[in-house]
Amino acid sequence: MSPIVPSRLAALDRYWRAANYLSVGQIYLQANPLLRQPLAPEHIKPRLLGHWGTSPGLNFIYAHLNRLIQDTDAPVLFLAGPGHGGPAVLANVYLEGTYSEVYPHITEDTEGLTRFFRQFSTPGGVPSHVSVPTPGSIHEGGELGYVLVHAFGAVFDDPDLIAAAVVGDGEAETGPLEGSWKSVTFLNPARDGAVLPILHLNGYKIGGPTVLGRKDDRAIAELLSGHGYDPRFIAGDDPATMHAAFAQALDLAYADIRALQAAARSGRGYGAWPALVLRTPKGWTGPKTVDGVPIEGTFRAHQVPITGVRENPAHLALLEQWMRSYAPEELFDANGRLDRALASLAPRGDRRMGALPQANGGQVLVPLDVPDVSRYAAAVTSPGTEFRPSTRALGALLRDVFVRNAATRNFRLFCPDETASNRLDPVFEVEQRCFGGRVESGDDHVSPQGRVMEVLSEHLCQGWLEGYVLTGRHGLFATYEAFAMVSASLTVQHAKWLEEMITLPWRRPVASLNVLLTSTCWRQDHNGFSHQGPGLIDVVLSKRGTVARVYLPPDANSLLSVADHCLRSRNYVNLIVIDKQPQLQWLDLDAAREHCRRGASVWDWASTDASNPEVVLAAAGDIMTLEIVAAAAFLRRHAPDLRVRVVNVVDLMTLYAPDVHPHGVSDARFVELFTADRPVIFAFHGYQRAIHEIVHGRPHAERFHVRGFNEQGTTTTPFQMVAMNGVSRFHLAEEALRRTRGTSAVIEQCRAELASATAYARTHFEDPPALRDWTWPG
Repeated sequence: MSPIVPSRLAALDRYWRAANYLSVGQIYLQANPLLRQPLAPEHIKPRLLGHWGTSPGLNFIYAHLNRLIQDTDAPVLFLAGPGHGGPAVLANVYLEGTYSEVYPHITEDTEGLTRFFRQFSTPGGVPSHVSVPTPGSIHEGGELGYVLVHAFGAVFDDPDLIAAAVVGDGEAETGPLEGSWKSVTFLNPARDGAVLPILHLNGYKIGGPTVLGRKDDRAIAELLSGHGYDPRFIAGDDPATMHAAFAQALDLAYADIRALQAAARSGRGYGAWPALVLRTPKGWTGPKTVDGVPIEGTFRAHQVPITGVRENPAHLALLEQWMRSYAPEELFDANGRLDRALASLAPRGDRRMGALPQANGGQVLVPLDVPDVSRYAAAVTSPGTEFRPSTRALGALLRDVFVRNAATRNFRLFCPDETASNRLDPVFEVEQRCFGGRVESGDDHVSPQGRVMEVLSEHLCQGWLEGYVLTGRHGLFATYEAFAMVSASLTVQHAKWLEEMITLPWRRPVASLNVLLTSTCWRQDHNGFSHQGPGLIDVVLSKRGTVARVYLPPDANSLLSVADHCLRSRNYVNLIVIDKQPQLQWLDLDAAREHCRRGASVWDWASTDASNPEVVLAAAGDIMTLEIVAAAAFLRRHAPDLRVRVVNVVDLMTLYAPDVHPHGVSDARFVELFTADRPVIFAFHGYQRAIHEIVHGRPHAERFHVRGFNEQGTTTTPFQMVAMNGVSRFHLAEEALRRTRGTSAVIEQCRAELASATAYARTHFEDPPALRDWTWPG
């Protein structure tokens, strides 16, 4: 590209000044938005909230990306990693016109600008983050660390897209961001888009220096080049010099990106990816000092650099001087609209970064072609008589999802190095593990062309998937149950994003975030206590019922039915929990589909008197189902006069009241399942407190006696795991007898069976065959 002429750089500087002005105005003003009158205390908001320090740097980058888009017509997705960068991005989507299109009451005039300022960080307004209501955003900057991983997820399988990911130097200190640099190893320029990292070093966090901000260029270069980037540095505080230097660096980076892609797409090799390192003062162009204390270029510029403005006339005058330094009278016309010449510096239509279709992923979403699950169904002629690894059936389904969606290239599987371990390996019949590094002869299904994304980082797997689905694609994240807690905060943030997204009519529905938890707390074998933790269930249960879903399929056909629904669904966080080991199969496909449709069912075949029980034995979870059904069989044999009903819950949300969750059943249906007043012995996959909380307010909720995981575990046998946690078939049978018959000789038999099983395991290092190989007696 040819050098940019000085007049264009001067125009860019004016545009930047307009964005900086709007950023300051959002933090401070509730009236007099263009300073057409002398600034007075009543023009100032009573509560000054927001973050100035990062805003001028974000505005600077956004303005230059606008120019690049105009010159190249490239689709560019802007992701702001620095926390509380909302004033800057809001300012820019307003200047480019997108904001007024999405929110017509925020007009492009003085009245609209007043509303724009008044809504920022005020009740009923918009947050200070680059959040869900911000057009062009797929990334919530409230929790730091995820901007790069979301950017890479966004460009997978979108060959023309460039994601400009601004990494704040405070954010760069987080573990997820530190791990995200390696994402470039999983980017294939032959079929993916590109991420342009822009490491913005302004030197300070909220109260002190940043690690990378104090590193010299050599140290930063070594860090980035070691990950596979070619860093280019732009540093300074003189606007004219910085505009010229950054424009040149941006043009070269874009040219290098397209050259790398062209080389890869023609079968040639490619080199390192460009990354920009931008050093500017914190709070650039803001007040140099306040009351003799340095502000610009220090941590004091992080939030509100001038405080007490309504009460302190000197501070009010200083704020007015600061805002007038941007010369708003030169930037906006008499009606308060951005000067026409400046407005022409923004791209047009959906090339505006606030209007990019990928940033509103439902606009480009192509429905996933999911095959008929009956092709993968387990044949169940009699319940509980045959062992199969249920997740292998899901692996076969996912294999054919890859095949059927090969042309649209809109599905990926994400898993931390455990795809085969989790019995999902049928996918390797048609797909490879994605890896852009050196591939050696002994590698197993490894190729840069793969779409099975394996990296030993839960943050990267889930973050990539989030970026992928928010830009209009589909996927599944499968991981060991305990270590889903590593990325639990990502789950929380994504759920919050969806909770707000569905309230905005302009945000189109996106594919759900599908999370499969396997290698669960109940089957650890060679693993130990560290691998036991069902806590993500509690995390998802804490989210709003509008988006949160928890499924506990008891067998393969139930898993297939649940997966079929989840892969087709929109705007949910779907948590599916089932173990990977061979397990008994209970339901044929038709029965499983009906069971999943209802969410919970009475299993007549396992009950002794389903219509008039003395006690209800209920289960949610695959291992819990085994133990409850085995307890029912034990009581059928040893206490044949005890009337037992067996209930299985596959959709945990059905237990909620309908005013709490849309899947919740009515009290009448709840009574149909659990009776009105009989004791319920409930075996739950997770922490038992969750069930007590869910059924609170139901008829006679105190009759629910819940057993589940209670933080007991080690490397032990499957039966010993349930025994250690007090949820074995013998514990459950004893509880049922105590709640109905009081003391009983059968209770002593339960305890004797437990003692015998423990002694056998400690002698033979395995469970007794009668327990290990137990099947439903029919």
